[in-house]
Amino acid sequence: MPKPKSFVEEIELQGHIIDSLLLPKVLDEILTRGGAYELKQIKLGKRQIDPSYTRIEIKGDSQQQLDDILRAVHEHGAIPTEQHDCAYEAADMDGAFPERFYSTTNYRTQIRLGADWIDVDDQEMDCGIVLDLPSPLTPLPEGEGKGVRARCIAMVHVKKGNLIVVGHKGVRVMPAEVAARTSLFEFMSSAVSSEKPKGVTVREIAATMKRTRAAGEKILAVLGPAVVHTGSVEHICELIRLGFLDVLFAGNALATHDIEQALFGTSLGVWLDRGLPADEGHEHHLRAINKIRRLGGIQAAVDQGVLKSGIMYECIQHKIPFVLAGSIRDDGPLPEVITDVLVAQDAMRARIRGVGFCLMTATMLHSIATGNLLPAAVKVACVDINPATVTKLADRGSHQTVGVVTDAEPFLRALVTELKASPLAV
Repeated sequence: MPKPKSFVEEIELQGHIIDSLLLPKVLDEILTRGGAYELKQIKLGKRQIDPSYTRIEIKGDSQQQLDDILRAVHEHGAIPTEQHDCAYEAADMDGAFPERFYSTTNYRTQIRLGADWIDVDDQEMDCGIVLDLPSPLTPLPEGEGKGVRARCIAMVHVKKGNLIVVGHKGVRVMPAEVAARTSLFEFMSSAVSSEKPKGVTVREIAATMKRTRAAGEKILAVLGPAVVHTGSVEHICELIRLGFLDVLFAGNALATHDIEQALFGTSLGVWLDRGLPADEGHEHHLRAINKIRRLGGIQAAVDQGVLKSGIMYECIQHKIPFVLAGSIRDDGPLPEVITDVLVAQDAMRARIRGVGFCLMTATMLHSIATGNLLPAAVKVACVDINPATVTKLADRGSHQTVGVVTDAEPFLRALVTELKASPLAV
């Protein structure tokens, strides 16, 4: 005879849980972890815009198994029907969370304090939640939670004494839902394929960029050096001039080869107008870096009239902020490159505030790094000749990404043409 399952917890799930496949995912998590369930109540929305609701009883063989199930379904938006305020502990050292810390996702998250649900600020995956409480040792009276600030905090920024949320009780997440499949970002974001219709994809991305700008949100571009190698510099410059690029993330290579092109007409020593290697062209990128370092930086090179074209030139001219994050393989690097990765992370965190759309092109390293920082509410388009780049983004939690498997130049050329030609989409 099988041992009766006597450890029980009820959860509830609401929203667009059917068309977003949240309900099947929750049930699958329960069964995969050896639990059992009973649907105690279910109310299905009658129209596409109507939310649905279900209450599920979960049974496990042990409290540990039940807790494991509850942790798994929590990330899909399921919360216990019996509500409690969140638990928290003071960090006992700098640079580390308490052992039982709650690990965040990139989905919108709320914590419960004083019977109030409070939004967590600066949403970011793989962080903890720190609380700003007036009196840490006194439980908040009911109705007084709204004055508390909760925000995501990276592990390295934890200070001894910080109040860190622990466990899953009193924490809820709101996963992305598909309310209506009217947009590419709802209909196609789960697939990565070179077979997608490129014209439709470009039109929808252009429309999304226009909606983002009309909403007063920022557009972030994350670019790799292949943007220069493929002859796409002018397309990015045009995006800047048209007002469709507000922030730039890149590395030493993008800026270096962009400046190499501006100074020598080559990228990686190859003439961009002829596609042929230049004599001594392999030295050009290093000479470009040396020139900029001797002048005191990119801004100084523009101010002194030495740098007269290219992506970095347009960023300086149009006051577009940029973060150049370095890597171990960098030559030079250019003076503006941030070589401390933790400092670079913080610089990127500061610049993603207010971003509504992100265009990643031809860079796996910086695309994944940026994806780790972005809330799930920020729409992302990732353009790369290598489908593995987009796959890795999704594998690491950036499920809002639409992948376009193609070369950078034809995509960017078509995007600029579409932005110039089509009316504002609403």
